[in-house]
Amino acid sequence: MVTKQLLKDLPEDADLRRADSLAREIFSDVANKWALLIIEALGERTLRFSELRNEVEGVSHKMLTQNLRMLERNGLVDRKAHPTVPPRVEYTLTDPGRALRTAVDVICGWTQQHLGHIESARGRFDA
Repeated sequence: MVTKQLLKDLPEDADLRRADSLAREIFSDVANKWALLIIEALGERTLRFSELRNEVEGVSHKMLTQNLRMLERNGLVDRKAHPTVPPRVEYTLTDPGRALRTAVDVICGWTQQHLGHIESARGRFDA
């Protein structure tokens, strides 16, 4: 977490420690498994809703819709609706979304690197 010294020149809304800060709200929005998996799935590509649903195994229609709307609201995903019948909607990461993807890639790599250790720890804990 960022120290108070580093936060002194930033607005109060940038302090993740404050329950009422915008930073905490944004952090809460993007730090969920579906948002992270959607960001990872989009990567550098543009995908339609159905393609995203196939990429993110296990996500329900409702959860995918909610998370895409949240990511769009936060300016991390662009949604482009094409005036066709049936409608064609595509999703792409914005520049801030691609920057966040860099952090998501690190989290994914960490998970894969430490999977064995975590699995062993869970086995000991659950025994």
